[in-house]
Amino acid sequence: MRNQAAAEGSQVVFTNGCFDLIHLGHVRYLQKARSLGDQLIVALNDDKSVRNLKGKGRPLVPAMERAEVIGALGCVDWVAFFEENTPAALIKALQPDVLVKGGDWTVNQIVGRNVVEAAGGTVLAIPFEKGYSTTDVIRKILASH
Repeated sequence: MRNQAAAEGSQVVFTNGCFDLIHLGHVRYLQKARSLGDQLIVALNDDKSVRNLKGKGRPLVPAMERAEVIGALGCVDWVAFFEENTPAALIKALQPDVLVKGGDWTVNQIVGRNVVEAAGGTVLAIPFEKGYSTTDVIRKILASH
């Protein structure tokens, strides 16, 4: 993908996550990610990998519905899925110019960093929007019912 985008003069940005319940923090994060290049790929954990990472009862929203919501955002150009707990294989295959994760990751912890940097790309951690998290949304729903 990187070669094709480069031939078109475009920079590809890649990010990934569960994106179980989309909230304002997610939207702002994805907008910031998109501002770092010309095309944004969002890779979603499939339902099994979300369960492995977040535990029983998750995801709350099935993968195809999460993909449709994420794909409807104007800042997102492509949506992909991955089955593993990390998107390492997908990052290796796509070779994005810019790899980003949320602020709960340091650059050294970001999966795929070595692949992207070895190809001359950039890896960044984007700070979270304070006050927004899926866990907080779930807590508020449970507390109000």
